[in-house]
Amino acid sequence: MTMLRSLSASVGALLLVLSVAPAEAAPAAPIKNVVLVHGAFADGSGWRGVYDILKKDGFNVSIVQNPTLSLAGDVAATNDVVDAQGGPVVLVGHSYGGAVITEAGTNPNVAALVYITAFAPDKGESVNSLIANPPPGAPVPPILPPKNGFLSLDKAKFPAAFAADVDPKTAAFMADSQIAWGLEAVGGQITEPAWKSKPSWYLQVADDKMIPLPAQQAMSKRAGSTIVEVPGSHAIYVSNPKAVAAIIEKAASGVK
Repeated sequence: MTMLRSLSASVGALLLVLSVAPAEAAPAAPIKNVVLVHGAFADGSGWRGVYDILKKDGFNVSIVQNPTLSLAGDVAATNDVVDAQGGPVVLVGHSYGGAVITEAGTNPNVAALVYITAFAPDKGESVNSLIANPPPGAPVPPILPPKNGFLSLDKAKFPAAFAADVDPKTAAFMADSQIAWGLEAVGGQITEPAWKSKPSWYLQVADDKMIPLPAQQAMSKRAGSTIVEVPGSHAIYVSNPKAVAAIIEKAASGVK
């Protein structure tokens, strides 16, 4: 009987400890809202391949049709879409879209940033300041002189510079359908970079001739991003949507 009473007391004490011990936190559920922001000379339709993969995998995907007239206007358009999600968002930007998400990413609904071979400016920087002094030997994008406040790419050189690994017919269509890039967008300065307060992921693209790999490496390192590198052109979101979707899904499941 004494042994039974002792065993009963031990079990009771164990149950008491278990009842007051803090429950182990369950792992956070993956974020399901993804907002995609396109860059210069393009529109949101280029995200179609990435969109299809993410939708198949159960994500709620929205695409910002930012007009690329001014950074402030593009940030406002992005915030409108982010605010409509009603929950945490993975905010994704390609190329100039990286500057947009760097500014818009301070929105409290944004939980993570994903840069797809994109600009990630610091406070006071703009895309213009980042591209002002390219290193010797770096490829020079075929940007034509400004016309009426807008920039465009030389159509004949567009496929090789922007979309070298995209099928020729699609690359030619992208060249002919390109959207002019406003000088106010190129020169728009960042007021508070979101990557300083939000986790970020960066897809480095080794063969990019618009944003050379060393520039990508420098910006992603400065931002403290989780990095994935793949071969491909600046239009990686068109040519390899699986790689782009994969890093977005990593970000969605990697936010603590």
